[in-house]
Amino acid sequence: MSGTDRLRRITEAVREAGSVGVAELAGLTGASEMTIRRDLEVLASQGVLERYRGGARSLLLRGEEPPFALRAREGLEVKRRIAAEAAGLVADGESVVLDSGTTCLEVARELERRRVTVAPLSLHAVNALAAGPRVTLLVPGGRPRPGELALTGPLTEASLAALRFDTAIIGCCGLTAADGLTAHDLDDAAVKRAAISSARRVVAVAEAAKLVRTALAFVVPASALHAVVTDATAPGDETDRLAAAGVTVRKV
Repeated sequence: MSGTDRLRRITEAVREAGSVGVAELAGLTGASEMTIRRDLEVLASQGVLERYRGGARSLLLRGEEPPFALRAREGLEVKRRIAAEAAGLVADGESVVLDSGTTCLEVARELERRRVTVAPLSLHAVNALAAGPRVTLLVPGGRPRPGELALTGPLTEASLAALRFDTAIIGCCGLTAADGLTAHDLDDAAVKRAAISSARRVVAVAEAAKLVRTALAFVVPASALHAVVTDATAPGDETDRLAAAGVTVRKV
């Protein structure tokens, strides 16, 4: 088991049980207790859990997403394939509003050397695009969420309302034909809606696992999306339902 997979397994186990001992986590992952203790220190520094002697207790609610730093390491090859495909849908000279999240950060890296105008909705993506020699960078106002550094609040929404984009590239926490595009955070959902309202075309980027999830906050129905870029393991029945709703599904 890789280090990233082990951190994810520990996070899920502790969140599910509430608290778990070091010995039990070692048995679950096949790692030594010393390795588990180091992993717990890493997760504690990211705000995922709280250490106690002999184990750890979760600081995440069941409906919450793991912290950005943990998610950024997961499925990186898949996210990069999705990002390359999504960036390929953008023509030179287009204006793009780019959502927050780890997959959208990879899209920012793909767009860095393109001749495009980009309004990133996270400070992570702003940093990734800042050195782009041909990028026209528009930085919205707003309040960065800790860790995520996603821009939220009325200043962000007002910035988006004042602009009109060719394309919105939107991340999600869940996406199904029945429940539409959803997010864990209410403020994040409001910003996504504002970005979608300001764009002529909407492209959602989502790993396959998100196509069977529904998060707390509704953003838009699936029919509001023009395209979804996902990976090749996406369930065929769900992608068929999205296609029936008028969404172009691209698997990479």
